[in-house]
Amino acid sequence: MSMIMKGQMINDRYQIIRTIGEGGMANVYLAHDTILDRNVAVKILRGDLADDEKFVRRFQREAIAASSLTHPNIVGMYDVGEDDGKYFIVMEYIDGKTLKSLIKKRGALTLPEVIDIMLQLTDGIACAHDSYIIHRDIKPQNVMILDDGMVKITDFGIAMALGSNELTQTNSVMGSVHYLPPEQASGSGSTIKSDIYSLGILMFELLTGKLPFKGDNAVEIAIKQMKEPIPSVCKINPEIPQSIENVILKACAKNPKNRYENVREMREDIRTALDPERANEKRYVYPYPEQDLEETKKLPNLSRVALNEQKEEQTEETKEAKKDKKTNLALLITGITCVVLACIIGLIVIVYPKLTEVPEIVVPDVSNMTVVDAERLLKEEGFEVLAETEEESDSEIEAGKVIRTNPIAGRSVKKGTQITLIVSTGAKGIVLEDYTGKNYYEIKAMLELNDIYVLTEKKEVEDKENAKENIIIEQKPAAGTTVVEGDTVTLYIPDIATEYPDFVNEKWLVSDVQAFCDEYNITLVIEYEETSQHSEGTILSQSRGAGTVINAPTTLRIVVATAKEEVPEENPDDNPPSEDDPSTDVTE
Repeated sequence: MSMIMKGQMINDRYQIIRTIGEGGMANVYLAHDTILDRNVAVKILRGDLADDEKFVRRFQREAIAASSLTHPNIVGMYDVGEDDGKYFIVMEYIDGKTLKSLIKKRGALTLPEVIDIMLQLTDGIACAHDSYIIHRDIKPQNVMILDDGMVKITDFGIAMALGSNELTQTNSVMGSVHYLPPEQASGSGSTIKSDIYSLGILMFELLTGKLPFKGDNAVEIAIKQMKEPIPSVCKINPEIPQSIENVILKACAKNPKNRYENVREMREDIRTALDPERANEKRYVYPYPEQDLEETKKLPNLSRVALNEQKEEQTEETKEAKKDKKTNLALLITGITCVVLACIIGLIVIVYPKLTEVPEIVVPDVSNMTVVDAERLLKEEGFEVLAETEEESDSEIEAGKVIRTNPIAGRSVKKGTQITLIVSTGAKGIVLEDYTGKNYYEIKAMLELNDIYVLTEKKEVEDKENAKENIIIEQKPAAGTTVVEGDTVTLYIPDIATEYPDFVNEKWLVSDVQAFCDEYNITLVIEYEETSQHSEGTILSQSRGAGTVINAPTTLRIVVATAKEEVPEENPDDNPPSEDDPSTDVTE
């Protein structure tokens, strides 16, 4: 493929401005659509792929299908075509950076950021799956993020056009294999559950800043994808809730049966992960065995060997049968005898239970009775009442009375069934401990499980640098107080939101502002204004007002004063007069 130069026209319409990316499959250029007068991104296929007619046909077909996708989290695809042997797609131009570059810059993102990004990603992928389009190559390199936090998924056309075999042959494999589902790594086809696996790996990387499986080459990583369980994000960062880890465990199951049925189910799980009722969620346990896909690939060969062995055994049996017909006759008689005996036993098994069947009776309702009265009634009805009772708190039934039975009232059971009484201990109450220094979400969830209302208040702290977000600094009532269900407890957490300083009035230097922005992940844009009223370097204005809470990542613009250039006055010495001019005789 010939070199694409600045100013070159593609398809007599798209004028190349500059290169904005180079990859294993294609190069990406910023171009100007001269017809619609807008900037676009033009992706031109790599030379060796463009020479593959089978791939080109598939690429064109799939890219056209992807162009029908309309969703705010999917990069719009405008045009597909060929110009002088160069196959291209024209896409929406996104002025942002990839998720991969964001992770490299910041490492692990905050939990609210990860949830926001994943909700956008799953929404976009769900839209594609609704149109029967599978991405097949979800990774942070293929996700753009704008300054305002908007996420855009790209590379649908190329990713879909590439089969698993072609994908592993490109030099982008080291980037893709880290997110490759086990079924794709083993050479099987892709489904919507393959995208779910890749989304789970991406979520792991966003939460931890690192990849779950590493190796020296693509094959080593692919084997780990097939064999090794996903590492625990809770062990890497104990502040991550179990409900969040469960999303990753379910999405990254080796066996697709253990994954979410669809992306919308995964999205809903992420959306509710931080709800109070999920605070004490148990670790997700796979309902189906986690299959070993590497061994599964070898099953056909093993099956052929077993079939050959079976044929050999049958041949030996035939030879043996011909040698000894009397033995076969004896076996036949024995078999008939066994069948007759089995029928007799079957009749006994069916008839005998009918003769000895115990009648069924309905468990009566003994709620709100004393234990003595409940036992008497149940025994009169023909039940056996266990001596050991179970206790539960109940705000409606007073202490010492029965809440319910096990089995429950109204159920039909055999006469003589053992009944357990569940007895009330009265309204639920707890003694408050000293919760200062503990995680707000954990204590809030614990109190709410005991039906205690929890109020949250932020409180100013002097030492903001050492204060930790969501760590309790004060409580009301104090430790040692007994509260019952319906009571209210107030938990105080530090108000440590960072605000923009007044760069203008406090005489900040530009270097100081740059250091401040680097610390808080703010992109600084500096504009200069000539003025004679302020000294050079003075900050004249800022785009984010002083006292505004910082919500990084974001952009800050400042205007800095520069000295106004003075126009030099005409110097008479620049044009010396002639010797005859009497004005040259000047006495100093």
